[in-house]
Amino acid sequence: MNKREMSAAIIQAKQTAGLGWEQLAAQVGLSPVFLTSACLGMNSLRSPAADRLCEVLKLPGEVSAALQSYPHKHWDKAVPTDPVIYRWYELVGVYGETIKELIHEKFGDGIMSAIDFSMDIAREENPAGDRVKVTMSGKFLPYKSW
Repeated sequence: MNKREMSAAIIQAKQTAGLGWEQLAAQVGLSPVFLTSACLGMNSLRSPAADRLCEVLKLPGEVSAALQSYPHKHWDKAVPTDPVIYRWYELVGVYGETIKELIHEKFGDGIMSAIDFSMDIAREENPAGDRVKVTMSGKFLPYKSW
């Protein structure tokens, strides 16, 4: 079973079970962001978590094996047309240079890790319309100077 087939099986089982990502993550013992990413094929899970997810969703061992396999992290280079994903591209296009400048000013020459990284997505109630609150935290990795 490849990652695409794995993701389709998980999403179908999740819908059948009537569970959300946060509910699944709580039952598996992982963050909702990381579990979702693994289920969509962009990360891998260790055996206990993969097996637990399959137990909760009543999925076969081949799904657990696929969850444990290392992913090939690739995506289309074209700007996506899905509005939620497109807005993230817009956000980076508009604020990317600003984020880079402020990181360099506060930390020096380097990058924010997307490996030693955490993210949380929350709903923030607001009288003018609820807001999406995204909190990201990544380890700073300075460039080495020789």
